[in-house]
Order: sequence, then structure tokens, then C-alpha cells
Amino acid sequence: MAETKTGIQNVVIVGSGPAGWTAAIYCARANLNPLVVEGAVTEENRMKGTLPLGQLNLTTEVENFPGFPSGHLRDYLSTSLPEERQPYWILDKGKQPAHGITGPELMELMRQQAVNFGARIITDDVTHVHLTKRPFQLETIENGSFEAHAVIIATGARANWLGLPSEERFKNNGVSACAVCDGALPRFRNKELVVVGGGDSAVEEASYLTKFASKVYLVHRRDKLRASKIMEKRALENPKIEMCWNSGVEEVLGNDAEGVTGVRLASTTGGPSREIKVTGMFLGIGHTPNTDFLKGSVELDEKGYIVWKKMMRTNTSIDGVFAAGDVADNNYRQAVTAAGSGCQAALDAERWLAAEGIH
Repeated sequence: MAETKTGIQNVVIVGSGPAGWTAAIYCARANLNPLVVEGAVTEENRMKGTLPLGQLNLTTEVENFPGFPSGHLRDYLSTSLPEERQPYWILDKGKQPAHGITGPELMELMRQQAVNFGARIITDDVTHVHLTKRPFQLETIENGSFEAHAVIIATGARANWLGLPSEERFKNNGVSACAVCDGALPRFRNKELVVVGGGDSAVEEASYLTKFASKVYLVHRRDKLRASKIMEKRALENPKIEMCWNSGVEEVLGNDAEGVTGVRLASTTGGPSREIKVTGMFLGIGHTPNTDFLKGSVELDEKGYIVWKKMMRTNTSIDGVFAAGDVADNNYRQAVTAAGSGCQAALDAERWLAAEGIH
């Protein structure tokens, strides 16, 4: 469906991860002519981990997204993507994973599929939303404001990091914030690993990693965990988990060839620093949903995630505004579940628009 004569968009999708692009594909195929605000390419967004294409674009191997069993995809990628959007390793014949696809490749394919069906894209950030009356209004940095009958928010959630320069250096080369995403990779199998954190998330990460690692060090700044009692019991009774109490990571050790080779731990009680040899460090200190720009316009939970107001639906507290992916999911946070909720949000939006008589 073409834009209305007044210039009001049928649906604006904010965000460009798996949820955003899946929503765009479904909306485009429903002739809604969606407009995707994919995010701006700025240093601030790079530092926050909120550049276009989402968290998956910051990942190397992706082995758990269905449909990509082999990494030998150069011919397919080179014919599916325009040259200016092709990852550099297609052109310089760099190494690809043997059992999956890389994150940037997968995101570029999703983006291109949305474009192929007619989705329009603006590389910009939404800074403010006005959702108290219709049509909704969204303000951007470079492209002014847009009016929309429906909005799908798919801005995701960014992992919390320690903020160490050495941590930044080894991201995707031994440093990860997702054990389920990366723990089964060959570089971590039968190796010693470290998990940082003391809550349920950290214990879950550590417990999951014991399926693959020979040993997992759980580093926590206090002398007892913040995790629930059952999770604490699980960690303390696991023979593969060694607790590093009253400790914090001072520096991630490694080199460009091997990636992470160890970490240096600083004592929080005045004791000496010590080094432990590990091949990977996993952060279990939570995520921050990218909802700052909403400024209370929709209902959020205590952690800042958008609240889905209807069972098995993506409806938010504002009629006509929908949420998809990690921005509303504090439980699974997987690419495939984000994509699934992107599909749901598009279908919910399309049906809502139809009920409103807009298309």
C-alpha cells in the first residue's frame, strides 16, 4: 500500500535487529509499505553497542539460527547482496565458520530480504516519540519527524560490559555476553572459562557453560552470590564451577592470534592480584533495554523492558504500538525468538490497522 496523501506512514519500525527486519519483511509483504528507522552510525552508538543491524552484527559465528548449516556461503552471499553491502571477507576470501553463518552476514541477508519486498530504510535514530494522540509522531536526529498510524518498537537490549579497554579489544575473540549463543563454539570446548557476575544470569551462564568447558571460574565481587537460593545451590554444588570470591576482572589477557588467554583478577578486599589462564570470558551482569528514547511513553517493567499487555500478543500499553524482540524479552534473548516476535508484531499491527479501517 502506498503512503497516504497526508504523508502518514502506515507503520514505522524502530530498530534493525532480527525482530525489526522480520517485522519489515512481513509488513512489506502485506503491502503496508513500512518505514524502518535502523539507527544511526555514530561513535556513541558504537560504544553503546546500538549500531544498525543489532547485537547480532557484533557476533562472529552463529550456529543456532535455523537454515544455515554450513559457512560456505560466499557464492550465495555474493549474488544475494549488492556489492556495497557484502561483508569484506567475501571479497578478500577471509575465513568463514564451518558450521553456521556469521552475524553480519545473517543480518545483511535479513535487511536485503526486507528491501526486496519494498521496505524503506532511514539510517537515523529516533530521539522522541509522541504517542498520546494519533497519528503517532516520531522525531529523528537527521530526518525530522514522521507520523505513523502504527509503530513497532524493535530496538533490542544491549549487554552490560565492564568497560575495560582489554575487554573491548577481545570482544568476539574470546569475550562474549551470551553463553547460549557462543558457548558451544569450538574455541571454548574442553577449555577453562571465566564468568563474571553474581546474580541468576551469571549462574545460569556458568552452569550452561559446564556442558562444554572443562572448568568455569565464577568471579564475583562479594563473598556470597546475589542469585536466588536454588541457583546459588546449583553453582556451589557443581564440580566444574570454582568460585572466585571478592574478586573483579582487572584486565583481560591475550593476543591477536589466540584471542583471550587469561584474566587478571583484582581483590576487592585488599589482597594481591592474581592471574588465571582461560580461553574465554563471559559477562553475566545483565542487559539494558534500549528504551531511553521512549521516556515513559509506554509501560516498562522495573528493568526498563517494554511490557506486553496481552497474552501471546505484542501489544504494548498504547493501542497501535507494538514491541518485538529483546526490547520486551528479558528471558530468551535469542535471534530466533526475536525474529519470531517480529513476525508476531507485524501480524498484530496489520490486523490492528485493518480493524481501524486504515488498510
